Amino acid sequence: MHPLVALVTVLALMLFAWQGMRVGSARSRFGVEPPATTGNPDFERYFRVHANTLEGLVQFLPGLWLFALFLNDWIAAGLGVVWIIGRIVYTLGYTQQASRRGLGFAIQALAGLALLLGAGGAIVWTLIRTHLHA
Repeated sequence: MHPLVALVTVLALMLFAWQGMRVGSARSRFGVEPPATTGNPDFERYFRVHANTLEGLVQFLPGLWLFALFLNDWIAAGLGVVWIIGRIVYTLGYTQQASRRGLGFAIQALAGLALLLGAGGAIVWTLIRTHLHA
């Protein structure tokens, strides 16, 4: 069982839901009628934050779980929390001004990279050990 990583997964999905609610609110505030996703640069930043997070979740969640399974639940959860904090900083910065997205992006990118490289390395090491002892 990996309860810490499970909790981080729920928190990441709650972050995504929060961003979605912000998109809906921004849609009303900036007068962008569905299904349009362009037309107001302020709205477009909210929309892009949400879409970019969805794109990031595709890499983050498998990396998080594989890291926990092959290395350590606590470290995976810690890196997952850093990723979430990075996405929050990214969300708040980007929705204010596109040029303010860099710090949050860097934080979450480094955490995500650590998860992927750690998981990948551990999987390769497991394969090597398994075949060397076979």
